Amino acid sequence: MDPLVSLVAASLAFVGTHFALSHPLRAPLVKAVGENGFRGLYSLVALATFVWMVMAFRSAGPGSFHLWNGMGETMWIIATVVMLLASVLLAGSFMGNPALPAPGAEKLAEKEPHGVFHATRHPMMWSFALWAATHILLMPSPRQLVLAGSLGFLALVGAHMQDRKKEVLMGEAWAHWEARTSYWPRFGGLLKAGALAWIGGVVIWLAATYGHIHANGIPAGIWRWF
Repeated sequence: MDPLVSLVAASLAFVGTHFALSHPLRAPLVKAVGENGFRGLYSLVALATFVWMVMAFRSAGPGSFHLWNGMGETMWIIATVVMLLASVLLAGSFMGNPALPAPGAEKLAEKEPHGVFHATRHPMMWSFALWAATHILLMPSPRQLVLAGSLGFLALVGAHMQDRKKEVLMGEAWAHWEARTSYWPRFGGLLKAGALAWIGGVVIWLAATYGHIHANGIPAGIWRWF
């Protein structure tokens, strides 16, 4: 199979199984194998399809066709700043997030927004979407458009579908949370994200971009200049 075709198939499998297992198939599978069994199955399917995506992505190669030159200084500065914001969103998403499957989620949803939730109620999803956007911005090749595009699509459509699911599961509590938060990011809200989110975000940002040097041979972020 052509590597790019394989990548498209893997991406469809990854996104499709995520949606299917998170929504229509979740209830019957939990009933059949239990909550822990479902989590194990979900993780296994996600890992298998993701590994397929990565292998197909690497096999496809960078290619010679790009929609634009994303390696200029301006593009790189924009992407570096955006990835910092994405990292702050990701770090803050673990702090009192009512969308995470944890005890007390309804009580968290009934509170006023805090931390990164001043920016969006889906900080984790938007961090993934921003990651995808920066990779397309810098490397708009066919394989990147497929891989990053599918992950960005999964994050943003998944966030919308999560709202619909939480409205059913949490009722008034989630309606209260939706009324006080935004689906779309308001980056000015990150000024209220708090010190822990910013410190964690900077650490993630520096570590992830430095890791690019060893993973792909590309000094991402500020490491381009150091």
